[in-house]
Amino acid sequence: MIRWVLVIFLAVIVFSSLLPWLEKLGIGRLPGDLRFKLFGRIFSLPFASTILISVVIFLVARFL
Repeated sequence: MIRWVLVIFLAVIVFSSLLPWLEKLGIGRLPGDLRFKLFGRIFSLPFASTILISVVIFLVARFL
């Protein structure tokens, strides 16, 4: 259980750093993605996109 929480946490960090590039592809603006402005800085928490990417990676790994 702890391992999966850590994997999801790391995926959110990686996804957040790649978010400007991925927004050009249309990923990062799903209904479950939270975006808010605090102290003049925009923070985003891409929960839905992370789950979608995790499912796609899982299915690819399952077929390989």
